[in-house]
Amino acid sequence: MRVLMEPRHGARYADVLALALATEQAGFEAFFRSDHLLGVDPDDPEYRPTDCWTTLAGLARETSRVRLGSLVTASTFRPPGLLAAIVASVDEMSGGRVELGIGTGWYGREHDAFGLEFRTTRERFDRLEEVLAVLTGLWSTETGAAPGFSFEGEHFRIDDNRTPPRPTQLPGPPIIIGGAGPKRTPAIAARYAAEFNGALGGDLRERFAIFDRACEAIGRDPGTARHSAVLPVACGTTHADIDRRAAVIGSEFMRDHAAIGAPEHLTDRIGELADSGADTVYLHVYDIHDLDQIALIGAEVLPHVPGAAQPETGVTS
Repeated sequence: MRVLMEPRHGARYADVLALALATEQAGFEAFFRSDHLLGVDPDDPEYRPTDCWTTLAGLARETSRVRLGSLVTASTFRPPGLLAAIVASVDEMSGGRVELGIGTGWYGREHDAFGLEFRTTRERFDRLEEVLAVLTGLWSTETGAAPGFSFEGEHFRIDDNRTPPRPTQLPGPPIIIGGAGPKRTPAIAARYAAEFNGALGGDLRERFAIFDRACEAIGRDPGTARHSAVLPVACGTTHADIDRRAAVIGSEFMRDHAAIGAPEHLTDRIGELADSGADTVYLHVYDIHDLDQIALIGAEVLPHVPGAAQPETGVTS
């Protein structure tokens, strides 16, 4: 089981660290954070942006067990050569615990607010494919190879890189790609992803089936990829706690697809996702200061989820 953090008003690093340590102590497998510079409300004066990969680098040194990653990094935020070096650096800092969730980027206003280029949907998909080709190409190139890694695309050009970034995990950190699109998203994921995320809403089972068919079309065994889902959560043992946690879920769409209720209800919802084909579930939390909810899920839900890690002892914040 994995925790996905998307703070409604942004976060300071101290807040991110506290939640990551609580996640580790509660027995979760992984801690992921979103990669955003604006909140859902771009005019929210309380939103405090922090860079996803800078904070993950800090967590790499201050956690010891949980896997760390982004869900998802916008491929429009960083040039692919730089992103390859950043992710490889954090992977080395963590001892090989990093995963990269990556997508096309979707939030145009966010790009405008930070001077980042935002193009058409088709161009962003084309760009994503080139980014993935560069990432995987650099990570799999041997240091000192002659010639080095080169790439010539419409958006990016790499010229004879003989000193590529070296992640700890080889041939590179696992890549996660997901979404609801029926064509380009599953095709790109089949080629590059260690995990396909089925996103929210719609028929999850059918999305996994489309991805599996995309794998088979290029001769890949679909069983070599994880199939994951995201589940917004508001879990509590009293009506007051449940209502308070549900109130901070980011949008009506998220609330409509959330698990809102007692630990038993959350356990049942995770089981439903498993029945639809998900072998990995990200619990999406919004109030990152509510560490009691993390502890509650660790104690009352994880022990009832087949294959989930069990809470550890001796890990303190």
